[in-house]
Amino acid sequence: MYSVARMALKPGMELAEDVLSSTMEIILPANTVLTEESINKLSLYSVMCVSIKDESDYAVTHFERVRCNKNYKEFERVYINNLNAYKYMIDSFLHDQSPINLTYLMQIHDNIAMLPRTREQLLDWLYNMLPNEDVLTYAHSLNSALVANVFGIWLGLDDEDIRLLTLSGFFYDIGKMRLPADILWKSDKLTDEEFELMKTHTTIGYNILHKKGINERIANATLMHHERADGSGYPSGLKDNEIDIFARYMAVVDSYVAMTSARSYRPALNPFEVIKNFQKIGVEKFGNWILRPILSRIANIHLGATVKLSNGMIGDVILINQDALTKPLIKHGDELIDMTKMPDVEIIAIL
Repeated sequence: MYSVARMALKPGMELAEDVLSSTMEIILPANTVLTEESINKLSLYSVMCVSIKDESDYAVTHFERVRCNKNYKEFERVYINNLNAYKYMIDSFLHDQSPINLTYLMQIHDNIAMLPRTREQLLDWLYNMLPNEDVLTYAHSLNSALVANVFGIWLGLDDEDIRLLTLSGFFYDIGKMRLPADILWKSDKLTDEEFELMKTHTTIGYNILHKKGINERIANATLMHHERADGSGYPSGLKDNEIDIFARYMAVVDSYVAMTSARSYRPALNPFEVIKNFQKIGVEKFGNWILRPILSRIANIHLGATVKLSNGMIGDVILINQDALTKPLIKHGDELIDMTKMPDVEIIAIL
């Protein structure tokens, strides 16, 4: 809501609060839609200003509340400006052979990351972004840099490793920028031939960075971020410690960003669906020692959140079950719901 001087009131505005007289009598109740007559009534009582509803007062879902927040709107403006700057730098690097300024890349990160109050809010605001499909590949990498920084802090990495991991986010998918967009963002399942072409982005990216003399840890993260600890990944089927640790971190970041980003063919997965997906893919593919602290933090962020369950119930998360992160304790009215006793019920939305 916001305050409006009586002289600036217009019919159709809606009161956010009761308007009281000097004797504390209600002149007009909250939720009154103003008319010429009601505005004249305020004049008779010498009311100087009133509280009027703004768009945030009409927001029902968490998504709507975030999108209406003035701080979020400033974040979105800064994000878009810095996304364009990042795109320009990468395009110049790839096409004009221009050297890339790593300090400026980190400044792009800082320009965006400094606006949310907490790292958790940063992830929430990124989750509620609406993607521009013309720059999806660049936005995916920018988001990965932002998320990599958060995950690096959560994993307790030192400052230099956090910096390198953040830079890995900016670079690790650069090979995709050499591939056709219609394959990168195809809504249907890729054919075998298309998937083989898609897999080349790791080696393409590595060769670009290696020739440019980019830090070897960043280049390795680019080459190996689709390797999996059980040997099921590509391009080389590496296992466990054969995979550069930065690539193992980036594998988690890449999967998280993909799952939490909306696409034309599906909405973003909610955080509990993300956790379930990681568990379904197989914790052993990423390493439980990497995933566990990250997934636990993602679940804990939503303590107190209002959620919708697949059986139609709506309630508040009051306790995160550390042994079953997707099955918290829910308060539904006066009833406590232990989701561990409801194996077929899932959280389908954060409200």
